[in-house]
This record gives sequence, structure tokens and C-alpha cells, in this order.
Amino acid sequence: MNALRHGLQIGAVVIGRNEEQRLEAGLESFLGNVELIIYVDSGSTDNSLQLAKSLDVETISLDMTIPFTAARARNKGAEFLFEKNPNIKYIQFIDGDCEVQTDWIKKASEFLENNTEYAVVCGRRRERYPEKSVYNQLCDIEWNTPIGDALACGGDLLIRSDAFKQIDGYKNHVIAAEDNEMCFRIREKGWKIRRIDEEMTLHDAAMYSFSQWWKRATRAGYAYANGCVLHGKSKERYMVRENIRILVWGIFLPLLIFVLALINPLFLLLSLIYPLQIIRIGLTRSDVENIKYSWAASTVAGKIPEAIGFLRFWSDKLKNRTAQIIEYK
Repeated sequence: MNALRHGLQIGAVVIGRNEEQRLEAGLESFLGNVELIIYVDSGSTDNSLQLAKSLDVETISLDMTIPFTAARARNKGAEFLFEKNPNIKYIQFIDGDCEVQTDWIKKASEFLENNTEYAVVCGRRRERYPEKSVYNQLCDIEWNTPIGDALACGGDLLIRSDAFKQIDGYKNHVIAAEDNEMCFRIREKGWKIRRIDEEMTLHDAAMYSFSQWWKRATRAGYAYANGCVLHGKSKERYMVRENIRILVWGIFLPLLIFVLALINPLFLLLSLIYPLQIIRIGLTRSDVENIKYSWAASTVAGKIPEAIGFLRFWSDKLKNRTAQIIEYK
């Protein structure tokens, strides 16, 4: 039984940019499961828009003279959704490289119907091709968040329209981790967020190179710095811990080792703290035995590109420069 047969008013907002190869499966996964599908395109140069239109999906083309962010795309989609159907009760957001699992809309909407204190629900996002690269495998591990009450969801989530409107949706200027930031403001309003034990989406990270991993980590560092500026003074000290880790492992220790090595090259031995940290973290991840040290290496080494993103954020802020999205594919 799908969501339409439940009599629920559910809309879908799909955002994308040059996702033609993956978009069709994502849009078709909504057909018959939601009242209305909106595809928001962000300057694609492939046939993404034409593909969406061929499936009779409502489409929006973002004004690309204004700096693009996924947050702005999602807000535009939700705005258009409410214009088309003011009675929409829930919104399912996904990215154009994702496909919704068969029973997700039904299971997620049932949860929100039965648990009125929750504004957002998410499930298990999986990588479509984890076997094709270690970077895809790392993403799949990242998506496997704990089941139960959560602080945030990723880009795939079902949200109550009332809650979305209450916080005025996403912040348009946030170029990454916009979902975490939105979830923080939802929780500040007294709502709860839940990760349920259900299959939600298939995602295609299509990440096959070190440079893609580096850019993605750089984007994360930028997001951590931005999030801390926005809400770091809150009671939960939002993203403060992430910023401290970047400062220690990505900036302070490398600079300290470099300066001391200028005095005496033997101080380069202090850099062994990084492989030791990788071993320590790897030993804690018995749940991903076959890739635990790759995960640990990504976590530790990622502090360097995260530091670059951190510094880039502060450079933009001090120069009053508009943030530009950092894309990895």
C-alpha cells in the first residue's frame, strides 16, 4: 500500500545538477507514492531538465546568476510545492543521484503520523556501488548512522510541512551540511528527529579519485566552520568539537612539527602521532573490519583538507566574500 492510498498529502523535492544518468531512476521511484514531484535543476548542461519533463514531473530552473547552494534549491522546490498544493503535509527531500526505496514513503509517513512530536524522519541510505571504490565504501559507512533519536539527518529526509515552515526552511547561504543546520533549528523549536530501521534510498556518490575525496573533505571543513559561527554559542555548542579537532589535527600539530623540525630534524618523528591515531581509531571500528583502517586513515588525514576548508571559510568571512559551493563531482 503506498502513501497515496493512505490519503496523505506528500510532496517530493528532488534537486540535481548534471545527474542525467542517475536522475530517471530517482524520479520514477516516486511515481505513485507522492501527490506531487518537483525537480529543481541547478544549471545542468546535460539533458536532466528534458528528462524530468518527459516523465511529466514539474520542473524549476534556478537563477544561476545567484550563487548556487543545495539549500536554495531545496527551498525553491518547497516553495513551488506549497504553491501547487497548499495542503501538502510532508515533504520528502532527496538529491538527484538518489533513488527512494519501495516502502520508504509509506514507512516514514506512518512513523510521523503515529509520533506527532517528531518533525523529521530518515532511514538507511546506501551506496549503489560500494564495491567500485574505497571512497564509495567510506560513504556507505558514513551513511550508516545509529538507529533512534538523532541530532540531524542527511540530504534525504521526510519532514512535516508545518515544521519546515516554522523555521523558514533551509538557510540559502549555507553551502554544505545545510541539513544538519536546519535540523539544529528544528530541535531548537522543540521538535524531535528520528532515524528509523528502514531502507530509505540508494545513493551514487560516483567517487573514484583522491581529488574527489579531498574536495569533499574540504567542503566539510568549510561547513564545520560556518556551523560553529552560526550556532556555536548555543547550549549544545553546535559543531564546536569538530572545529577544535580541525584546529588541533589539521593546523596546530602540523605547524608545530614543521617549526620544531626546522630546529632539529629529529622532531619529524612527532609526525608518528598521525599513524598511531589511525591505528587507535581503526581498532575501535570492528563493525567495518574489512575497511576499518581505510576509514581511520580517511578520518585522520581528512583533517588536512578540512583545515583548508576551515581557513577558506574564514577568508571569505573576513573579506565579506560570498561563499561558493565546493563540488566534488
